[in-house]
Amino acid sequence: MRGGRGRWQAAGAAALAALAAAGAAQAPPRRATNLAALLAFPAFYHGRQVTIVGTVATEDNGTIRVTDGLASLRVVFRGGAPDGNAEIRGEFWDVGRMKPDDPRLASLDIKRALGVDPEGPWPRPGEVAALVASTIIPAAVPSAPSIRSIVLNPSRYLNQRVTVTGQYAGRNLLGDLPDAPARSRWDFVIDSTDAAIWVSGARPKGKGFDLALDARIDTGRWLEVTGIVREGRGLQWIEAAVDGVRQGTPLVEQAEATEEAPARPAPAPPPEVLFSVPAQDETDIPLNTSVRIQFSRDIDPATFTGNIRASYLESESIERGEPTTPQAEFTTRYNAGTRVLELVFSKPLERFRTLRIELTGGIRGTDEQPLKPWVLTFVLGAS
Repeated sequence: MRGGRGRWQAAGAAALAALAAAGAAQAPPRRATNLAALLAFPAFYHGRQVTIVGTVATEDNGTIRVTDGLASLRVVFRGGAPDGNAEIRGEFWDVGRMKPDDPRLASLDIKRALGVDPEGPWPRPGEVAALVASTIIPAAVPSAPSIRSIVLNPSRYLNQRVTVTGQYAGRNLLGDLPDAPARSRWDFVIDSTDAAIWVSGARPKGKGFDLALDARIDTGRWLEVTGIVREGRGLQWIEAAVDGVRQGTPLVEQAEATEEAPARPAPAPPPEVLFSVPAQDETDIPLNTSVRIQFSRDIDPATFTGNIRASYLESESIERGEPTTPQAEFTTRYNAGTRVLELVFSKPLERFRTLRIELTGGIRGTDEQPLKPWVLTFVLGAS
């Protein structure tokens, strides 16, 4: 772990407001979610603009927390927050994925705001999370089930029969959700406004339609889904009834100009690496290690061929007076369910060398978007 790199001074209200505003301006469109999802998938939501609903309370030490009865999350807010049921909008931080000198932390007293001692060990990914709020407003009680109301208030609808309308997004082709419930081979996503939910147990097929799961050609088609709301591992899904998937009427037609029509979410960003084991710049790694890499989006396994490189640093061979640099031969295994790629080396790695793993943009998601190129380096130990 890394130690702290100095102390941060407390910021004024204006500095924190500027921080939240800057994050909102640069981040992808805000997504509706809930505490269970944030805490189950901190790597996916880290740095994203989100909306959640929960009970807000200010503790005696001034810390603001939001709870849903099962979990709680620290809230960083520039002013006093009204207690009670509230809708909170802001940027989610998995603090362990930030560095101590991250400019977003510079204006915070991190010990008071995040509960992190800047002079102590830095938290690991997933250990400390917070929502840097831009607004906290009273939450309205949903008048009827919708994708957004279910996602924001999952406990309210759990195990209840609902009917919702949304736009088809295939097998999470737009990257709206962090993982799949893996309930059936036909699981697919529907979304509306700023929220998305899985549908399980029924094929996206019916009278007049048969939609593709892994191609974008059918995304945007409107479906009406009837089924039971389920939850598990921080995910929500609708267990569709028999004949529970039908063609739907676009919500813009239902709204009839009484209010602005819901906006279609922006196309998902290109797939990228969420985390790796070993981590970047780790040292004293065992020589029999393998490398595990998780992606943010589903990947087409065929595109791994020729687009993964593992090599020792040539500069270290030159320093040692070696005529050639050893090769690091490997095979790969890919788990599509968890989106984890594993590199398995054919023989023990070389002692006290730096290994470089490179993934190129030739690797593509199932929606054909290229991977954001990525490089990992770590130092091997003695055995």
